[in-house]
Amino acid sequence: MVAASVDTNADDEHDPEGATIAFERSQIGALVRQVRSSLAEVDAAVERLEAGTYGVCEVCGAPIGDGRLEARPVARTCIRCAAAGR
Repeated sequence: MVAASVDTNADDEHDPEGATIAFERSQIGALVRQVRSSLAEVDAAVERLEAGTYGVCEVCGAPIGDGRLEARPVARTCIRCAAAGR
């Protein structure tokens, strides 16, 4: 994004054609943070798998249901604890 904007008009705030470069950079930054967060969740799930604790609720110790793990493979809590905000 930064490299692509080198040859563009620096006065993007007055560009009638659309969003500003700052807005686009902000959107890209948010996407990068979201992907990094998702990757960290996957890495943590892999660590739980290797430790033998994957599929066990981190709050109450009960098994996390297969349906929940199918829908959200990185789940750390059972549906009951998740619903309770724990």
